[in-house]
Amino acid sequence: MRLVATILTALFVMLSSAPTWAQDKPRIAFLYHTPEDTIGWSFEHDRARIEVEEYFGNKIEVSYFWNIAEGDEGEAKMKELAAEGYDLIFATSYGYLNGVLNAAFANPDTKFEHSNGFVRAPNSSTYSIRTYEGRVIQGIVAGNMTKTNKIGYIASYAIPYVIRDINAAFLAARSVNPDVQFEIVWLNTWENHELEAQAARDLIANGADVLMQNTNTIEPMVVAQELGAFSFGQDSDMKAYGPDASLTSSINHWAPYYIDRIQALLDGKWESHDTWGGLASGMLEIGPYSDLIPLRVQAQANDAIAKIKEGRLHPFTGPIRKQDGSGWLAAGETASDSELLTMFFFVEGITGIIPQ
Repeated sequence: MRLVATILTALFVMLSSAPTWAQDKPRIAFLYHTPEDTIGWSFEHDRARIEVEEYFGNKIEVSYFWNIAEGDEGEAKMKELAAEGYDLIFATSYGYLNGVLNAAFANPDTKFEHSNGFVRAPNSSTYSIRTYEGRVIQGIVAGNMTKTNKIGYIASYAIPYVIRDINAAFLAARSVNPDVQFEIVWLNTWENHELEAQAARDLIANGADVLMQNTNTIEPMVVAQELGAFSFGQDSDMKAYGPDASLTSSINHWAPYYIDRIQALLDGKWESHDTWGGLASGMLEIGPYSDLIPLRVQAQANDAIAKIKEGRLHPFTGPIRKQDGSGWLAAGETASDSELLTMFFFVEGITGIIPQ
C-alpha cells in the first residue's frame, strides 16, 4: 500500500507541475469568408494555418471555418466561438470589421485578430500586408508590357485598401510609360467567377491588353490566357491558370505573423497592436517573372523591390496631386501610414469615379 501511495503522490506532482497548455491547450480559430478554395486570398490564410499546426504541433488546438459570411453571420460565429472557450480568433477578411469589434467588446477574455482591419478593441489586433508595394512592381511591368497603353483593373469594393492599390499601380505604370491609361471596373464583391470573367472580357474588348485585379478568383487570368492578354496573379501564384498570360504574381505570406502571435499568446505576452508588413518583412513576395518580360524590365522591377525593402523607395512620395488637380504631396514629401489607411481618392491622371 505504501508503494501505491508513493506512486500516486509522484504522479500527482508530475501532473501538477506539467505545462499549463498540456492540461488546457489554447484554442485557436480561423474564419474564412469564402468557400474552400485552392488559390487566392483565403487559400493563403489557410495555407498559413497549416504551417501553424505543423509548427506548434500538440501545443495548441486549431479549428477553421470556411464560407462564414461577413456581417451578422461572422459576428454570430465569433461570439459562438468565444462562448465555447476559444482563446484567439483570426478573422481573415476586411468585412468582419464590425463583427470583430462587437464580439471583442462582448467577450473581453477572448483575443481577436482582424486581417485588413484598422480599428481595435483592447482585446483585438489588426494586421495587413502592404499590398500596394506589390502593385508598384505590377505597374512597372504592366507599363512596359502594354502595347495599347490601356490597363484594365478589376476592383472589388471602394475601400482604402483597394483604392490605395489602384493608385500605386497607376503611379508606377506612369513612371515608366506616361501614356498609360487605366480603365477600372467595380464589382462590389470579393469573389464572383461570372462577374470577374465578364469584366475581364469587357476590358479586353475595350482595348486593355494587361489586366490587374483586387478580386479573388482565377477568372481574369483564365480570360487573359484565352484572349491573348496579360495578367497578374492575385494573392497567390496563378501562372498555372494562364501560363502565357501571367507576368508575375503578388503572393501573400501570413504564416510568420500567425506563428508570432500564437507564440505571444503561449508566452502570456499577447497585446493589442497593429502590424502592416510588406516586402521587407517577408509577408509579401513577388513571384517568378514570365520569360516574355525583357531582362531590362525585370531589372527595373528587381531594383524597385530592393529599394522598397531598403526604405529608399516609397510609391507615395511627392509631388503627387489628387484626381481633381488639388495638391496632396509636395516634392519629396511621403504619405504617412494614417493617410494611406484612410485613402479615399484617386491620384491625378486616373479617370472614372470611386463609388460612394
